[in-house]
Formats: sequence, C-alpha cells, structure tokens
Amino acid sequence: MTRWLVTGCSTGIGRAIATAALDAGHSVVVTARRPETVQDLAEQYPEQALAVRLDVTDREQISAAVDRALAEFGGLDVLINNAGYGYLSAVEEGDDAEVRALFDTNFFGAVDMIKAVLPTMRAQGHGHILNVSSMTGIVTNPPNTYYSCTKHAMEALTEGLAKEIEPFGIKVCAIEPGAFRTDYITRSMHEATSLADYQHVNERKELIRAFGAHLPGDPAKLAATVLDLVEMENPPLRLLLGQDVLRAFREKSQAWSESVDEWEPVTRSMNFD
Repeated sequence: MTRWLVTGCSTGIGRAIATAALDAGHSVVVTARRPETVQDLAEQYPEQALAVRLDVTDREQISAAVDRALAEFGGLDVLINNAGYGYLSAVEEGDDAEVRALFDTNFFGAVDMIKAVLPTMRAQGHGHILNVSSMTGIVTNPPNTYYSCTKHAMEALTEGLAKEIEPFGIKVCAIEPGAFRTDYITRSMHEATSLADYQHVNERKELIRAFGAHLPGDPAKLAATVLDLVEMENPPLRLLLGQDVLRAFREKSQAWSESVDEWEPVTRSMNFD
C-alpha cells in the first residue's frame, strides 16, 4: 500500500480521488482549506486517513501537511496536485488581484507542493506526482482565458519537471479532464464584472452555468484511472480524459499542423543566407 497526499479534497475530483485511494487500502492525507469538510473521511477510514488543513497558498500549512504525512506514514509516495478554482472573464475585464490570486492557487500552489515533497521522494528513490490540469490547458476559449493560462503553465511545469526528476525514480504525469460532473462551476467559480461590449463572452458564461450540473464526465472513473496511473512504471506524461477533450485536442492539432504547413516557407527563411 502507498502513502498519498491529495490537495483540494472537500468536493469534486479531489474527493473522488481521495476516496478511491482509501477504498483501495492506501494511506491518504486528505486536505482542504476547511478540514471539517473532509473529517467524515477521517472518521470513515480511521486507520488510513488524516484530515489536514491546507491552503496551498500558505507555505506554513504546506510544510505542516507534509510533515504530518512523514510523521504519521513514515514517507510519501504520491502527490496529487488538484487544488484550484475557475475564473470567468474576458482578458480586459480581469481584475488584477483576482488573476494573481488565481495563479497563486492553481499554479504556484502546485509548485510549492512539489518543492515540499521532492526532498523526501528523492531520498526514497521513488514517487509519483500527478498534476490535475484541464482541457483548457490544451485549448483556450473565452471566458476561461485566465484559467487556461494557469493550466497551460501547469502543462509546461509537468513537462520540464518530468525530465528533471526522472533520474531520481520519480514519475510525473498530467491529466487533462474535459467537463466532469462536479460542483466546480457552482461552488468555486469566480467571475469578473462584465463589460457590455463583451456580450459574446457573457453569453458563453451563461452557457457554462446552464450546463454545469449536466456535464458528461464521471469523477469515479477519473479517480479509478488515477489509481492505475500511480501504479505504472512508465505512466504517460499527459493523459486526456473525456470524449470532449479528445475531440478538442484533435481539432487543435489539425489546425495547428495546417498553419505550420502554410507558413513553412516563412519559417524556413529566417536563417542567414
């Protein structure tokens, strides 16, 4: 059995992953900004689960959570970077403080979690780090542009990190979920004040809210896949999860390839004659 730390477990994907890991017999540090929201898991699995307060923008809480894992479990084998939230806004509408706070949670929070667990994983000579990215980390559409930026950064972090820590026996993987049926849209979504000129963006906001409770992805299936990934000797660097993200990726790949081909003469003409 392995030792896990999962961020953002109060609801949604994080809770589904933590519950699946506990059901499989693993030991899990189950974290949330308000630990009372995950206390039921600690009570249901008293020998396996630790409910710990964790705001990933607070480095003292990060250190305390990792120290608790090491003290109680004797090590840490799996980190799931899941904590995050959304932000609906056209770029011009975006509030500076809100956007910086978004990056602090969605991107820099993951960075700080990784830096906190790497000394232990390097010393052990093994570990798995799984970053929960998003379909929006591959394809950017309004009104999710700022949120997409945090997830594009997560994609780059995953790719570079995997190369850096492969010699230590540590595996890194990003998953890109499409639209999964959680309370993500109703519970944790932030939104900028709308400008009248961006009615087309506002219409997309309304569409997102309207379909928030009817999304096709099954969090339990995602969680089962995560359990499989952390058991693999050679997990994929990235894994698309959902028919919608598969379709979006293929459409973007085709359009990008066509553009590269169209502009290849210009691309090739840049070297000295």
